[in-house]
Amino acid sequence: MKVVTKDATVRCGHDGRVQNVASQHWVRIGGGDVLVDSDPERRGIVACPNIGPTMKPCTTTLAVISGYSSWVRIGGQAVVMSNLDGLTDGTVPGTVHYTVREPGQTFVAVDA
Repeated sequence: MKVVTKDATVRCGHDGRVQNVASQHWVRIGGGDVLVDSDPERRGIVACPNIGPTMKPCTTTLAVISGYSSWVRIGGQAVVMSNLDGLTDGTVPGTVHYTVREPGQTFVAVDA
């Protein structure tokens, strides 16, 4: 799995774009700050097309289900890997996931 940077493309299940924010700025790959534990959580989602009278578009990422390295850390925080998976606040609740489409770099990979 690739290490995920701030330049990654992370999308909700409806194809809305997650706004990445890095909490650390001293480790970079290809010019992009590496994302670490909790960086993908509570991030805004823009352009989610899941709109309708009884539909709520995805606007925020929730807790990560999987995708943190159990081995590689930066400043004590686990790095985010390209198998990132978590839920959003969109409808139907508890079913819409956000995932990495492109990790933002192609140089560094980790096993777990």
